[in-house]
Order: sequence, then C-alpha cells, then structure tokens
Amino acid sequence: MSAEGIAALKSHPDIIAIQQWLVEHESELLDQTRKLLRFNTIEGDPEPNAPYGKGNREALDFCLQLAKEAGWETVDLEGHLGYATFGKGDRLVMALGHIDVVPVSPDWKHDPFGAEIDGEYIYARGTTDDKGPTMAAWFAMRAIQSIKPELSARLRMAFGCNEESGFGCVERYVQTEEAPTFGVAPDSGWPCYNAEKGIANLELSVRVPSGEFRLVEFVGGSRPNIVIDRIDFAVEADGAALELLKTAVADNWDKNLVLTLEGGKLRGVAHGKAAHGSTPFMGDSAATRAVRFLLASCPLDQKEFYENLLMATHPSGVGLGIHGRDDVAGDLTANVGICSLTGDKLDILVNVRYPVKWTGAHLEELCRTKLTALGEHWQLEVSRDSAPLYFPSEHPMVKTIIDVYEAETGERRSPGAMGGGTYARAVPNTISIGTGWIGDGDAHENDERIAIQSLFRMSRIYAHILYRLATMDA
Repeated sequence: MSAEGIAALKSHPDIIAIQQWLVEHESELLDQTRKLLRFNTIEGDPEPNAPYGKGNREALDFCLQLAKEAGWETVDLEGHLGYATFGKGDRLVMALGHIDVVPVSPDWKHDPFGAEIDGEYIYARGTTDDKGPTMAAWFAMRAIQSIKPELSARLRMAFGCNEESGFGCVERYVQTEEAPTFGVAPDSGWPCYNAEKGIANLELSVRVPSGEFRLVEFVGGSRPNIVIDRIDFAVEADGAALELLKTAVADNWDKNLVLTLEGGKLRGVAHGKAAHGSTPFMGDSAATRAVRFLLASCPLDQKEFYENLLMATHPSGVGLGIHGRDDVAGDLTANVGICSLTGDKLDILVNVRYPVKWTGAHLEELCRTKLTALGEHWQLEVSRDSAPLYFPSEHPMVKTIIDVYEAETGERRSPGAMGGGTYARAVPNTISIGTGWIGDGDAHENDERIAIQSLFRMSRIYAHILYRLATMDA
C-alpha cells in the first residue's frame, strides 16, 4: 500500500476515536486482565456444565458477566465456550480467544496465578497465551461498540475453554453456531499467520528389552504440546551389566542428570527445559537426556534398541522417518510430549507439526514404513490429526491485516507460517493474528509474562483490524 494509503488508514476519524477510548480505559483493561489471570484454568475434572473443570467454568462466567454488563447478548454453550454479540447486520466479525492454559511446573519464580506486576511486566500463566490477548480483543470490541454503536455489522467475542488440550470448545461451536464472515484468533505472531502446519499425535509403543539390564521406570510429561522438562527413570541391573552401569554413573558428564545407584538399582531424574511443542528446539527435552544416558550405560546387545529410541526423540522426526518440509511452512517438527512405562511396554506420545502441503495419511504412511523397518516390537496409533490451514497472501483478510499493522507500526511484514495450532484451523474464515513483541514472554514457558504497554498496544491494533474487517468491501 502507498504511503498516502497507510496515512489515511491511521488518520481515519473513527480509528482515532476508538483508540482514544482505549487509552482512556487502560486502567480498566489492566485490572480486568489481572482478574482473569488469577483463575486457575488448567483443565480439571469435568463437572455439570463445566466439561473442563471448575476453574474454566468460573473464568468463563467472569467473562460473560463482563459482556452482560456492557450490554452484549451472551450465549453459554454448556461450558465448552461462551460468546457475546453486539450490533446488527449480515456481516459477522468475530474474535476467538481462549481462557484455558497449560499446566505449570514448580520452577516458577512468580505465582503462576498471581498476576503479579514486577517492573513493566505482568507475570502469570496465560499472559501471552491467551488470556492477555483475549482481554485486549474484548476491550477492542468494546471500544468499537462505544464509538460506532450503529456499525452495520455484528461483533462477536468468543471465550473458549479447551484450546490447549483438544479444541472441544470450538468443535462444539461449529456444530450449531454461525460461522463468521471474518474471524481472527489473537494467538500467534504479527501481523498474521496465514499458514498453520498440520498437527498429529503419534502414539508409539514398544517393548523394552529384558536381561541383565532392565528399564523398570520411565515417566514424564504432562501435555503433548509441551517439551518434557523432567523424566524420572529407574534401571535394575546385575552381572556384567551392573559393572557397565557403575562405570556410566561414575563417568556421567551431564549435570542435569541426578543419579543414585544403590546395589543393583539406579534411580535417575533428568531435567530439561519446557517449551511449546511446535518449537521443540527452543526447549531441552528431558526424555532425550534420559535416553542418551541409557544408551551410554546399557550392554552391547541392547545398544541398537536404545539408539533407535534416542533417535525417536529427535525434534526433526528423522528417527521416525517423517522428517521433511515444504516451501510454505518449512520443516516438520516432532515433540515427545508424554512418556510412561507399564511393565515392559513403553508408551511415547509424539506431537507432530507437519507441512501444509502434506496430508495426515502421508505422515502416517511414512512413520509406519520406518517402524516396520525397526521391527515388529514398534506399534503406532494416530490419535489426532488436524489438517493444515493456508490462506494465500492475496486473500482480502490477509491484505487488510498487513496494511493495518503497517499503519500502526510503520513496519511492513509478510504473513507468517507456524507449527502452532490456533482456533483459525477449526473455525471457517478465521485467521490468527499477533499477540506480543520482543521482550514479552514465550507461551508455555515458566514465568510467562507480558509488558503492560504491550497489552495496551495490542488492544489498539486489534480494534483497528476489527473495524476494518467490519467495514471493508466484501
């Protein structure tokens, strides 16, 4: 877009008035965001009208009450998802945020549900993913409502409760509710992500070897989409294998492995670094660390098994025969998210983000071919397959969002591609948009945070995007 066109976008009197409303309500936005952050919305045991637990039910009630107080019509879909609608017109412009969060480790420095302000940041689980952006989008819609109540389009804000562990919330929405004309999910990078890789969960199982060296415990991980930050494991050994194990313990160089050998039994704890499962290379897998030690300490007749097991944890998927890429979304990634050993059966859940030009059937075929080559003791079940999402760069929604971002920031950016999955892949006519900037915390990591000014800035940009989608030529 020309410089004159960008200047016209930014100087539109409606946009100026809407963003001024947001500036005047910044303290309210901060207060309501902190209140939402204090709800523990890790998925819990289902209760009546609360399929994802008490915390999500309470947080959803909080959000819907805010909407009612602002004069919006609200709908509660049995606790799966709630939404609020304002306005009249054929066009429906929707923002979809989620209020559920991933689990927290004990290694936080701040209370993960305390919404503590430390310096220029708010610290809490969900500040960047996705309670902060959700509340910023809600206030953006409130600003449009306040300044342009006669807008000839309907605005709808959705609050989902199951984005992190299954998408049951939006699956419930699309069963009976209206698809948006244009939808945005504030849950990715700037200006928008027009390509989301396919997401599949590969459930592997394999029999561990017996003999003088026996793996008797191997457990870790809480969610498929989080890099495992701790593995607890145990080995029983005797004979020559015990002597090899003693040597391996004595020679252990990895300070992130805590090893205790008493008699013929070794107990180990491997520590890693959590990260989002779509970018496993940003973390440090405790599973890889633990298996690497097992490979170094096992007898010769078990080397091939533990080498194959170690390769199965590789974040490229090469050990499973599924590595590859395309020219839109780039390389496939694979994250070992959950491990458990029952008897001699080791179960491994691998969360895969595959290229947008692939299909789930192709991914499964590649993996089965590789596992067949490894031997009959490897088994595979595909428990989830969410197809990729792709909007061409010339799509009017993509072009509008890019132009608005340039008008607001002075920076012209191309749309991005990602391995993460947002509501955009599950709701028609929906694309994901950015959340924070450099310095704000990363999703799913310890001490997640967002700058207070980033929260305010997001709300202004969201308002501009939503207004343009509501008023642009179809």
